[in-house]
Amino acid sequence: VQLQASGGGLVQAGGSLRLSCAVSGGTFSSYAVGWFRQAPGLERELVARTSRSGGSTDYGDSVKGRFTISRDNAKKTVYLHMNSLKPEDTAVYYCAARYSSSVYTVSEYDYWGQGTQVTVSS
Repeated sequence: VQLQASGGGLVQAGGSLRLSCAVSGGTFSSYAVGWFRQAPGLERELVARTSRSGGSTDYGDSVKGRFTISRDNAKKTVYLHMNSLKPEDTAVYYCAARYSSSVYTVSEYDYWGQGTQVTVSS
């Protein structure tokens, strides 16, 4: 399974970005997918995650109400819609996947993408 994250860039505070995670090499609808981020000097943190169907989602406390995760199983892509961006959202964003038979999200992931840089200027 391969994951390709894209959509990062430079944006002003208060702006929006949409990240995409294209998944290939497996049955996409069988995989739970999550978005994580890591800023310099900080630990990696969960941003958002979705179950295999998209019926269950979860968000990190710092992004609740501002970010939305969605998936398009036909396009084999998971999106992270980021609104009201803040300078503290600056980080490398990674998507990850894990095979799951559950209707719920998962807490561990087996496959990781290469990351996309998001920089929010004040």
